[in-house]
Amino acid sequence: MNFRRIFLVKCLLLLFPSVKCSSTSWIYKAVNETALLSIAAPGSIYEATWKKGTQRLVQIRDNRAKHFVNKEQCRCALLHNGTLEIQRLQKEDSGNYMVQAYQKDGQLKAEESIMLLVQEPVPQPILMAECRNKSVSVKCEAKGKAKDEVFLIELTQPNGKKIQKNATVLEWHGWNSGTFRCVVKNKVSEKMAEKAINCSGKMDFYRILSIAGGAVFFVIFVICIIYCIRRRKTKRNEIYGEERAIQTLPVYHEMGTMRELPQAPSKPTPRQQRVQQRPLPPQPQEPQQPRPQPRPRTQPRTPNPPRHRP
Repeated sequence: MNFRRIFLVKCLLLLFPSVKCSSTSWIYKAVNETALLSIAAPGSIYEATWKKGTQRLVQIRDNRAKHFVNKEQCRCALLHNGTLEIQRLQKEDSGNYMVQAYQKDGQLKAEESIMLLVQEPVPQPILMAECRNKSVSVKCEAKGKAKDEVFLIELTQPNGKKIQKNATVLEWHGWNSGTFRCVVKNKVSEKMAEKAINCSGKMDFYRILSIAGGAVFFVIFVICIIYCIRRRKTKRNEIYGEERAIQTLPVYHEMGTMRELPQAPSKPTPRQQRVQQRPLPPQPQEPQQPRPQPRPRTQPRTPNPPRHRP
């Protein structure tokens, strides 16, 4: 490290503690307005000199002003606090303005730089919108006095989306119908234009979709109502059947106590299920034949001869 340079810088800071570092600020003004270029350093100013580039404009010293250019050409004046006033601004007044302020003992108090930009006010935008093949075509145009002049154009769609572009013409094509807003602005002014457009083809499509969706919702709603009514009716019939079955059971009174007949088991046993599920074999049905009638005897039966005992 170079200790000599560090020591020199420290000595300069001790000798000139009130020296301010130069700073640059930006000021935007419109044509024919008045600009006030002030010094940010606090306190009174004994001497101040304003320059535009390398050309000295005006100087104040001990509350006495001195112009280095023609007043009518400069259209500038210097106030007692060191502020430079420029009236009836023109685009040619844009540039870098520098000021140096000194104290009474000759020490530099402040050195500042101000960038002044003079712009033309934006023109009124022209918003054109039309329907093309059931789509929307929007064009926003701002015609300036100068051909090379560019503005910030902002187009707002009906759904809230914004499109920005640094140009003089902005075009957009889409399907969204509604109110479009075109804003043209720069650093010194802003103007707006609105226009509503409705394309029937796109609106009919959305209308058909909404009607179809409403019909589907209505059908689902009716089905749900019918299902709830039938379910409630079935549950009510089950409760009514259970109450009726309980009321029809025979009740016997024996020994001063109430005895009910045993109820059949609600669930059959596995054996009963097998028996019930087993189908019976089919039995063949024979045709009934007529009963045989006794035949008449044609010949008389001969009696047996008697047996003699030996």
